[in-house]
Amino acid sequence: MRLEIKNLNVKVENKEILKDFNLNIEEGKIHVIMGPNGVGKSTLSHVIMGDNNYQITSGDIIFNNQSIKDLTTDERSRLGIFLAMQYPMEIDGISNQDFLRTAMSAHANKYIGLYDFILKCEKATEELQMDKELIHRPLNIGFSGGEKKKNEVLQIKLLEPSLIIMDELDSGLDVDSLKIVAQNIKNYLKGKKETSVLIITHYPMLLEILKPDYVHILSNGKIIKTGDYSLAEDIFANGYNKYIDKDKVDNKANIITKEVNYE
Repeated sequence: MRLEIKNLNVKVENKEILKDFNLNIEEGKIHVIMGPNGVGKSTLSHVIMGDNNYQITSGDIIFNNQSIKDLTTDERSRLGIFLAMQYPMEIDGISNQDFLRTAMSAHANKYIGLYDFILKCEKATEELQMDKELIHRPLNIGFSGGEKKKNEVLQIKLLEPSLIIMDELDSGLDVDSLKIVAQNIKNYLKGKKETSVLIITHYPMLLEILKPDYVHILSNGKIIKTGDYSLAEDIFANGYNKYIDKDKVDNKANIITKEVNYE
């Protein structure tokens, strides 16, 4: 098992977002989390990555048989977890090249020479159809939305994580850029059969290309429905209402049953 989330409860500013959340992601499998806005999808990605703004009140996150809930973000990253962010940070004063090369050295636990970095980076930027000048500019400063997202995929290709989390990586991309990003991820995964992926998205194209193994609907802080890619197709065609409405009915029935049993 690559990632196992057990009965996870998470608060943000004293508001409970995830409630007894459970998810298992096997080695080499692609999972998708879908759901309306504000149900906790991005919260999940940030909690897995160790964002201190999110408080775990109970439950556990286990990665490769090791609990990681008390590890720092950089420690989780060194274990092989990578989060491609919806809104990549802009950092002035640090060149993209220095950032990428330092990250590669930290992950490899050894110094990565400039020549080795350039060889690997040039190949990856060509595949992503990135302007090579972006490597020498401050990290994400002045990058378009598409360039920022391609830079996230560039990091994946250079760092070679074993668990990739994509938090709406496809948002803000034009059709051509989205196709390039999705195809690069697909090609990368072909050579990394053991790599697991967790995708958070609202859009069909990324999933049409990557063809996930499992699709989950998140509502009210927990997964209410799991299926294969056909579930995503149904959501794109018809929306979430029938699943969420059914969950509300089921929850109401459970409450009534508990009340009757209690009496």
